[in-house]
Order: sequence, then structure tokens, then C-alpha cells
Amino acid sequence: MRSSWILTLLQVYPSLAARLGPSNGEIRRHSQDRISERRSFRESYSPLPAGQDPYREGYQPVSTIDSAATSVDLQVPPTASVFWPNTTTAASTVETPSPTPDLVPSGPETNQSNTTMAPSNIFGTPIATSHPSKSFVVQKDHPVPRTGISGPAPIGTNKFYANFFLSKQGAPTYVHPYSVVWAKGQGASPSWGLTISHIEANQIVYGDKSPVTGAAKYFLNPVGIQSLSLSALELGNNTHLTTDNLSSHSANVNLHANSTAKPLITFPLVQGMGFVTAVYKGGTPVINTGIFFKTVTKSLQGPKPGVTKYTLYLEDGKVWHVYAYSAKNDTFDLTVVNNQLAKAAKPFNGIVQIAKDPGNAEAIIDAASGAYPVNVTLSGSIAGSKGTYTFAFQKAGFSNVKLLMYALPHHVDSFDDATHKNISPAKLQTTTKGMAVGVVADSWTMVEPHMPVTMGFSPWDPVDGEKNTLTDSAINAITPVAANETAQDVIHQSDQNSMYFSGKALAKFAGICLTANDLLKNKPLAQTGLKNLKVAFSRFSNNTQQYPLYYDSAWGGVVSSATYQTGNDGADFGNTFYNDHHFHYGYFIYAAAVIGYLDPSWLTKENVDYVNTLVRDVANPTPADKYFPVSRNFDWYHGHSWAHGLYETADGKDQESSSEDAMHAYAIKMWGKTIKDANMEARGNLMLAIIARSLNRYYLYTEDNNVQPSEFVGNRVAGILFENKCDHTTYFGANIEYIQGIHMIPLLPSTKLTRPPNFVKQEWATYFDKGRADNVEGGWKGILYANLATVDPQTAWNFFSRKDFDPSWLDGGASLTWYLAYCAGES
Repeated sequence: MRSSWILTLLQVYPSLAARLGPSNGEIRRHSQDRISERRSFRESYSPLPAGQDPYREGYQPVSTIDSAATSVDLQVPPTASVFWPNTTTAASTVETPSPTPDLVPSGPETNQSNTTMAPSNIFGTPIATSHPSKSFVVQKDHPVPRTGISGPAPIGTNKFYANFFLSKQGAPTYVHPYSVVWAKGQGASPSWGLTISHIEANQIVYGDKSPVTGAAKYFLNPVGIQSLSLSALELGNNTHLTTDNLSSHSANVNLHANSTAKPLITFPLVQGMGFVTAVYKGGTPVINTGIFFKTVTKSLQGPKPGVTKYTLYLEDGKVWHVYAYSAKNDTFDLTVVNNQLAKAAKPFNGIVQIAKDPGNAEAIIDAASGAYPVNVTLSGSIAGSKGTYTFAFQKAGFSNVKLLMYALPHHVDSFDDATHKNISPAKLQTTTKGMAVGVVADSWTMVEPHMPVTMGFSPWDPVDGEKNTLTDSAINAITPVAANETAQDVIHQSDQNSMYFSGKALAKFAGICLTANDLLKNKPLAQTGLKNLKVAFSRFSNNTQQYPLYYDSAWGGVVSSATYQTGNDGADFGNTFYNDHHFHYGYFIYAAAVIGYLDPSWLTKENVDYVNTLVRDVANPTPADKYFPVSRNFDWYHGHSWAHGLYETADGKDQESSSEDAMHAYAIKMWGKTIKDANMEARGNLMLAIIARSLNRYYLYTEDNNVQPSEFVGNRVAGILFENKCDHTTYFGANIEYIQGIHMIPLLPSTKLTRPPNFVKQEWATYFDKGRADNVEGGWKGILYANLATVDPQTAWNFFSRKDFDPSWLDGGASLTWYLAYCAGES
């Protein structure tokens, strides 16, 4: 049984209903694939040697009790230029000090001006910059207040830093490999600063073992461990926390002595940062620990001119390094008051940085001290099937010092040669993404050499390509099924009080029309279905559905009006609170792509603007679009999306259905192709390739997976992947067909890319072979057999073509027409 301090699923996603839905048994969520690994950079983690000597040459021990004479006076010449986080420039290095005590709210991404980007940059051109259609009622307020946010919308609602502006602002933020949280005067070492934690693999907590697989039902990383806290003596009960410069990969967290005071400390947070950096603006630095100091030493020379260094040895055996620099020549002398508290002698203007020593990288950490990231500029290009994307880290501090940033396994696997050469020996465990590797560079470039550029609307295989031909016998068998399903009432089936279920119904009929036209070569039948589908879609493009969409100007996005009208914050799976937008709107985008493909005359300005608005909401590529945040759902650092919106949770953001994540990327690719937006199509292709890579490391597990804990890999799928834990379950039930199946739906041409045959075979053998799939009831049975078509299309065909086939075996978003065509397709 789980401890009481772990958030329950209902606390995380309030009022979520079962995925089994209105028509044939609804569901929700999706899948992915695996690619070659650079195993040489994933060897086992080497902890700090137990015998490391804290009294080695060049270090002076600092008493942990006696506060007298704890430091050496150092003459610190003002050498390298250090500056505050500069939020008004896109330069990756700055040569002169640039103090900006009043940080500009929407600076970092706003100033990644697309006018400076090369024409080949697929992220450089906005989809649109116009206000969303007048059919969307504008709501200037939202049920969730923007607590402590400085600056205007749009705001990244599904980003890693959201806990800093949600609820009481007291839940952790996971920057990888560290987690940080506002201490708020609570915990083992009361502090009003920012607490830093890092969890080792041997601290992971595992759930009970499954009686079927022997795998742990969940794994999680303990929260509330206060390794170190960075604070200021002036902070107390009236401390006020604000955030600004909220971009797709970074944010500033500011601590004020009270609600009217200027910030005393600013923490620039960037995913993968090697140091936790605090920019002090006149506060007196304080370092607390809930683990207890064992020994504190001060470097007699410092790692470089002007930088003061302390090393903190904690009672848990872990070692942390502290670095300080002041452009104003302020001294940084720590007095260790007791085994939980060290404080500076006087107020400080400058930076204080903390990094954990993995045991073999002190020289690397020393060399990287004094520089820190403040933002990331994402760019990308394509050449045939090869996609390339780059993280250019905007930095502050010493301009001539390369940044230490930590890369996740899927990054390392796809680094280009130049980036790969910058990999260091530094490695730190992450919470749910395996071992992070330190990279000393100001930019990374990743390459996806096999984007699915040949993938279209027909069934597709990574090796054989499109399977857009059916035999005469298959056509004869499928045509009457298609005629029967085309005659169903799409207008009624899509008339739901949920954007999710409505979108699934539209996508189902789009697949039927596509199959009739392209695979059955029956254009009259396709046009009959298409006519009704366009009428059904018009209810949504005119925004006259049961709960119309609003444009929320408080956060910047298109949301369901369901919560506004009902008061239920879990209505439509939390759409109003920005949950699951890429799932909900992805189905609409896919349906629109099919309609526009079959009937180009449908691509009127009004229809294109409507669909583009949905794309902008979930996948806006550039800050030039002022109405939506950049990449609300897809996280370019993690390589997959986050579904979790404006709900605070101690385990960070999460996503359940990996396959619906892939669906949204596929839909964007195909919509871009339909409207001839080459950049959008390219981004969709690139996202699909990255998703295929990342999901087969973090979500979908074959026996040789060496990223996730071996105790958990036997589950074959993550279940729900959080930033801080993996839980082999769903939000709507614990049946194994739910847990595995939510990573299968919907079946699309992209399915074989993201769910490769080796994985499908192992999962089937683990849970569903030897007749076990036949014992499953409802739409899940059809989902399982459609998934089987990846490796055994004949058995899947036999199931779907049996004379006693029960329509209840179809999920409400699936059609027998498409399933049969998928099984029967040939190259």
C-alpha cells in the first residue's frame, strides 16, 4: 500500500472519468518505438569513492560548529565579466556586464526573433499571428489564478516549471538531474529559499511485484529530501515568490522579502542545467541542509580567478560544490553556524552556484563554474529524410566558459559528431529518464536520420513503405463493411459533450472515407461519407458544439467552456485546465487533414484558420505568435509531450497515452502536407522521429532496455510516466488491457514507427498470447488485435473478418473498415 504522502491519481487529475466512452466503448491514449543506442555512454553509474579525502592539498577544512576563523581572506581581482540573467537579448554570449535587476517578463523567447533565423529553420516562421477566430468567445479570466507570474500571456501551462505558479507554489520542479522546490520554512532544515535535491538510483522506491511479470508496479523518487537550500538571511515569513521570463525550456524564479520588495535572489532554471545558480541582489547568502554537514572545506586558490569555492560533505556521503563570484568584488565568506546552517558574513551581489559531484568530475565542474544558462533557442532543418535540431543555450556569467549541461539518453544517442565529442565523464541519475550525461558545450545538435517522410494516409511500414494496395479479395471483403459503416450517423456520434470523444468520432469516419477512396478505390462511397463528415465537422469549426471553445487570454490558449459552464474542473478530462489538448485537438487535426486531402475545395480560409488555431494551441513553433505559448505540449528536451495541465502535483507533469502523443505529431505532419505548409510537415516528421526514439527508452520496454530500472522493465509499458515516477496503471482502471492498450490507440500509419515489431512481440507474449486476448471484453479486444497486426496481420485479419464479429469489440474511435484495410495492405 502506498504511503500517505504520495499523491493519489485523483488528486493529480481531479474527476477524470473512465476512458470507455459513449459509442463502442471509448478510450484514450497511445504508443512508440526504439532505435539504436550508444551503449558506451550508458555504463553503470560510478558513485563518489568512499575514501575521497576532504583534506587533500589546496583545501582548508571549515569547522561545522565553531564560527570563528572559518575562512581565508582572498584577494579577488575583477577579471571575467559576469552579469545578471539578461532577458532582453538572444545572444548566447555577452561580452560586457549587463545588470538587469528588473527582469523583462517575456524576454527570452520573445527576443528569439524569427527575423534572425535562417530561412531553412523549420521553427522560424509562425503558423499565423492573427487573433483566433471571432467564433471563440474571449475569456479574460480563468479558474486557475496566475499566482506570482510577472508578465503577460501566453504562458506555458504544461511546462516543467508550472508548480511555481500553481496552488500554494510548494510542489517540486524537476529540471533534471536536479529537482528544486520553494522550502517555505518547512522541512528538516527550515528555509525560505530554494531547496535542491538529487536522488540516486539506490534511493528509488519500488511498489509491490506483479504476480504475472514479477515487475514492480511502480517506482518513484522520494520527495522532501532537503540536500541543500539556497536562501538569504533577509527572507522570512513574508517571503514572496514570483516567476518571469517563462519560455518553453526555461524560467526565472524570484524570491522577495515581501510582496512589494524587489527580488533578493533570482534562480534561472533551464532543463538539464549542470548547476543550480542563484543571482543575489543584495541578500545575505544562507545555505541550509536537512542532511547535515559532515565537513565543509574552502578552496585556498579557487577554480579560477575571482571565483570562491567551497565543498560540502554531507552525512549521507554525498559531495556538493559551491561557487561564488561577484562583479562588484563582494566577498563570499561562509561561516558554518551548525551542522545544518552556513551563512555569509555580509550581503552579496553576484552569483552562487551549487553542483553535485558525481565522483569523477570535480575538475569538469570547476572549469564550468561561473557560466550558467538562462534560456534555449531551438532551431531545426531537414534534408530529405534527415532531420537536425539544435539547442543553442543562451548563457550568462563568464562568456569564455563553456556550459555544463546534462543530456538524456535519447539526446546522447542522436548527437552529431561535434556534440558527441563534448561528452564528459560526469553522469547523474535522473528521476524517470535513466542516466544523464554531462556535456560541456554552449549548444547541442541532434540528428534524426530516418524521418518518416514517405508516410502518408495509407498503412505504412518503416521498411516497406506505404501499403496502399489491396487484393481484389480484400476489397470485396471490406467494401460491404465500409458501406455499412459509412451509413452510420457521424453527425450524431460526434455530438458529444467532450472534445476528446467528439474528435475520436470524427477521426473514425475520416479513416473510413480515406479507406474507401484510396484503398477500396470506391470514390462514390468515399464522397457519400465525406459529405456527412464535413457537416459534422462544421459544428466544431463554427464553434456550436455542446461546450464551445473559448479563447482564454489569461494563459493564452483555446479551452473547453465545460468548466466555465458546469464548475467541474475535471470536465472533459480537464480540457479547460489545459489537460490533454494534444490528444483532443490531434483527432480534429487528423480528421481535417483527411477532409482537405479528399476535397481541396474544403480548405477555405475559415476552415484552415480554425484547424490552424488548434495546431497553434498545442504546437506553436515560435514566439512571434503572441496568442499561444511555444510548444505547449511537446517537450523538446524530454522528446515527448506532457498531458498534465494546470494542476499542482508533487510528482511533476505526466502523460499516460504515448500513442496519442504520436497521433498528434502524425496529425500535424499530415495537416501540414494537406495545406502545403512544408515547415509544419517537417516539424511533424521530426517530432515523430524523436517520439519514436524517446518512447522506446522511457515508455515502451523490450527485455534489453537499459534506461529504466530493471525492476520495472518487465511491465513492458510505463503506464503513466510522471517527471518523478512511473506507475503501471491508468487513470481509469487497472485492467491490463487498459494499461497496455492505452499505449496502442489509435492505430495509424505511424504505429509501426513508434511500436516496433520486437516490442509488440514481447508485449503480446507477456500478456495476451495463448488465448488471453480473447478473454478481454469490449473495445479493448479490438485494440489488442489491431495492435497484433504489426507482427501477425493474418491472425488480426482472421479476427476482424470472422462472421460472428461483435461490433462492441470496436473502440468508439475505431472502424472495422480501417482495421481490415490495415491488416490487408500490401506494398
